[in-house]
Amino acid sequence: METTRPKQSSAGKIKRLVLTNEGRTKLNTYPDREFYEYPRFVTHVDDRFISTLTSLYTERLRPGSEILDLMSSWVSHLPPEAEYKKVVGHGLNAQELAKNPRLDYFLVKDLNQDQKLELQDCCFDAVLCTVSVQYLQQPEKVFAEVFRVLRPGGVFIVSFSNRLFYEKAIATWRDGTAYSRLQLVVQYFQSVEGFTLPEIIRKLPNAGGAQEEKSPFNQIMSMLGLLPRADPFYAVIAYKNFKPVYE
Repeated sequence: METTRPKQSSAGKIKRLVLTNEGRTKLNTYPDREFYEYPRFVTHVDDRFISTLTSLYTERLRPGSEILDLMSSWVSHLPPEAEYKKVVGHGLNAQELAKNPRLDYFLVKDLNQDQKLELQDCCFDAVLCTVSVQYLQQPEKVFAEVFRVLRPGGVFIVSFSNRLFYEKAIATWRDGTAYSRLQLVVQYFQSVEGFTLPEIIRKLPNAGGAQEEKSPFNQIMSMLGLLPRADPFYAVIAYKNFKPVYE
């Protein structure tokens, strides 16, 4: 008589691979630790992007939360007035992370070499990944690991723009469009069993929205390609198991 084994939950397990082997490749094949050996105390997006991101964090992150800032640097863009129970940073440059005033502590690790985080299961209410998802060569494993460390109802916020270190971004991202990159991050979430339906937030710069942008001088400069363009804002958000409802 055949016995039926209890079906194990596949929550948090990788259902399918999104990227091909070729799609994971980078032009610069040297280890990422070498590329990020020297600190870069700059912001990689403009003030408008940062303001939008901080507003999003204000809306989605509850005070008193325990947060993991994945692939972080010397600034986390968290709302300055918000108080959290704990903020843990992760990145590739210890000097940058040590300068980040919001971090209680940090860990240095190359997620393209080893995706395992030395963190307990279900220990964070939120995980953030800001303008860095384009560099992940094993995103499916990283997203599964994020799922593991999140508490049920915890949120994962992945934000990005159109800027990148071209030689360190994966081929699929380099060759993609804004739309395909958004869909790629959606697929990363969908590749892991247990995340809720991903939510997309897209905020593009207003074409001449501000008065100074409508001036004849700025219009001419824009036509000549000499006027800096504002960064578009993209975010993909999903929750572990369910999206909580707060009163």
